[in-house]
Amino acid sequence: MPASGKDGQKKYAMGVVALSLLNVAAIVSLKNLPTQAEYGLSIVFYLACSSLFFFIPSALVSAELATGWPKRGGVYLWVREAFGPRWGFVAIFMQWVENLPWFPAVFAFASSAIAYIVAPAWASNKYFTFAVIVAAIWLCTFANFRGMKWSAFLSNSGVVVGTIIPGVLIILLAILWLALGRGSEVSFTWAALLPDFSNLTQIMLLAGMLMALAGMEMSAVHVLEVKNPSRDYPVAIFLSAAIVIVLSILGSLAISIVIPANQLSLAAGVLQAFSQFLSAFNVAWATPIIAFLLAYGAFTMAVTWMIGPSRGLLEVAREGYLPRMWQKRNHHHMPTGILLIQACVASLLASAVLFMPTVSSAFWLMSALAAQLYLIMYLLMFAAAIRLRYAQPDVPRAYVVPGGNAGMWAVAGIGWLASLAAILAGFVPPETVRAAGAGAILGYLGFLFIGCAVFVAMPIVFFRLSRSRPQWREAEDS
Repeated sequence: MPASGKDGQKKYAMGVVALSLLNVAAIVSLKNLPTQAEYGLSIVFYLACSSLFFFIPSALVSAELATGWPKRGGVYLWVREAFGPRWGFVAIFMQWVENLPWFPAVFAFASSAIAYIVAPAWASNKYFTFAVIVAAIWLCTFANFRGMKWSAFLSNSGVVVGTIIPGVLIILLAILWLALGRGSEVSFTWAALLPDFSNLTQIMLLAGMLMALAGMEMSAVHVLEVKNPSRDYPVAIFLSAAIVIVLSILGSLAISIVIPANQLSLAAGVLQAFSQFLSAFNVAWATPIIAFLLAYGAFTMAVTWMIGPSRGLLEVAREGYLPRMWQKRNHHHMPTGILLIQACVASLLASAVLFMPTVSSAFWLMSALAAQLYLIMYLLMFAAAIRLRYAQPDVPRAYVVPGGNAGMWAVAGIGWLASLAAILAGFVPPETVRAAGAGAILGYLGFLFIGCAVFVAMPIVFFRLSRSRPQWREAEDS
């Protein structure tokens, strides 16, 4: 919708539907469906609670911060204004570093899709999975060297081809399956809606649910493009929350209808369901086609997330908080130094696939570490929102969380507590790890504790070193 800018020229304001779809595209991922499908109908309860206690609070808080401090910097700027540059650096570093274990997780999903094209049995082969993960990490890294136009093309095409089309298709297949009176592996009863809170496996789902709904702070940068932010932005948030919940519920239930929980692969669950559906309807020949679409969607999603946080970290590096290697760019102005460092560390983390009992347990390990690192950033963001209400109350905000300071305490406080609870829940090992014995459990917990400690300490150490290294502030132009 056209609107007038300050200079009298027309500009285009984003409508409620457009902003809602932008949020959906940024958050919904088929990779998360098997993790959710494992819990049957109780996923409805988990997703509703996660939206109420995390998704909506993170969206509203980031909207106020984005309209109050709209300059480039995002979460780094918000936390810096509240707690100083040290913690701003920690926040943006967490937003970047959580991708390092996330890439092996998303490419484990892609490797299962590739296996269904070649030989489905390979989906559970550790060595095949590891080889695909490492190859994909470097392929996507070099793809980003070609510039933002290429990256944007892959991102846009991947959302449609690799997420929307397969996502809608699996839901339609499940509806047809039930309409024809075929059996269901999930119980559709009122009792099945509530999870078993005495089960550790049920409790650990909290971390995965919050991670599946994370990312709203990314779309908050568009809040100034909304015609009436105070009215339209919250409407768009609640609409997108409803769409995300519905798609996630229907997609995960579509899988749980045909695949028993004890046979579900967290990495290959989507392909397991598609294979079952398509074979039952005598179109099994389409399974490799669907597998290709899912693999393409995973690759393009990774391309997008490789460059987004990396460009944010580059801005911090150019302020002098990271060594000159991190400031390297090519003639397309892409942060090649950060991308190469990112690929090296992600490849190293991917080796955990070779040491975990199963591909599914390695998939969960990577997802858990990514969730914990990302949620540390959310702890800082929610705390910053409260702090800035008192430290800088006069800064104009186009959107304000309603209810005054008490409203901010309630919204941000709920989000902060939910993030902390999810971090703690992430340390609960999945069933496949617990079944493997004490050694596997200690390895799982050790990997998470050491991973969190090292990655949180890194920006603090870099910040301290930067104070005695003024040459880091001399950013290079490539």
